[in-house]
Amino acid sequence: MSLPSMKERILTYAEAIREAQEQEMARDSSVFMFGMGVDDHIAMWGTTAGLQKRFGASRIFDTPLSEDAMTGVAIGAALAGLRPIHAHIRMDFLLLAMNQIVNIAAKARYMYGGSVNIPAVFRSVIGRSWGQGAQHSQALYSFFMHVPGLKVVIPSTPYDAKGTLIQSIRDNNPVVFIEHRMLHTMKGHVPAKPYTVPFGRARVLKQGSDVTIVGISYMVPESLRAAHLLEDAGIRVEVIDPVTLAPLDMDTILRSVKKTKHLLIADNAWPTCGAGAEIIARIVEYFQKEKLALPKLERLGFAATTCPPSRPLEDRFYPNPRTIAEAAHRLLHGRRPWTAKGEISKEIAEFRGPF
Repeated sequence: MSLPSMKERILTYAEAIREAQEQEMARDSSVFMFGMGVDDHIAMWGTTAGLQKRFGASRIFDTPLSEDAMTGVAIGAALAGLRPIHAHIRMDFLLLAMNQIVNIAAKARYMYGGSVNIPAVFRSVIGRSWGQGAQHSQALYSFFMHVPGLKVVIPSTPYDAKGTLIQSIRDNNPVVFIEHRMLHTMKGHVPAKPYTVPFGRARVLKQGSDVTIVGISYMVPESLRAAHLLEDAGIRVEVIDPVTLAPLDMDTILRSVKKTKHLLIADNAWPTCGAGAEIIARIVEYFQKEKLALPKLERLGFAATTCPPSRPLEDRFYPNPRTIAEAAHRLLHGRRPWTAKGEISKEIAEFRGPF
């Protein structure tokens, strides 16, 4: 699934999220939003700006610092027929709500024989860049991929941010909707009218024949930058954005890997037991079942340590266009010497602080 062509209407990722919420709140009076910081002057980095003024404090409001209890409120509201959007400004603290999300939201429909719905969206932001440190930078989406009954949505473009958020709000199942802080300022085409983007359909953002790179979240634009660097080495890269991790579109990834015979996962998390590990496991299972020669496979992700708060150390913690490009080159050419000439990404260079 490629991005549709459309007339020029450019929004940032944050503006696309805001517009999705505004349009759905205007369309359906059962939609409401709450969470820490949704009504302050930062407005979750612009994603909730002006919504309380338009819809009132009964439909968008701040909450106490109690993730577990407030997530329970969201689930209760969903059981009662409302459509809550519960915003968590840091994904790290979804850990405090794991019992509510995993044991109640994900399982209620099954436990009650399909007689109830949980149409709740849990917005969650992955932090990054200096000052975030150990407890404000974790990307825990693989935790939620493990749980039947949850949908895990992780768009990387403004178009998909709006379309998948509207789809999430309209879905009758609990959705963990994951944003990356560095994506909020990125710009792209976004139609003015409401639209949905279906779950379980990956996008091929760049066509290529030599190596497939699957990027996740912020690693999608970083992978596109890496693909540009690899052009200097004559390597044609196919870049895929899964868009959703549960459901996961393996068909698109498999088609690409069968063509290129090389797969690199650029994961925005620790590689161990991660989304990249799951994708590679499914690739191996498929190729073995079909008695095909295995492609060359590799994963990149966070360094195997806790995220440091200082900029120089952080630069070595995350994959970046240069390290992604060099990993793809090794996958194709072994240890043949080659150094990518990449600069620090624009969003990282312009970052002015966590808040």
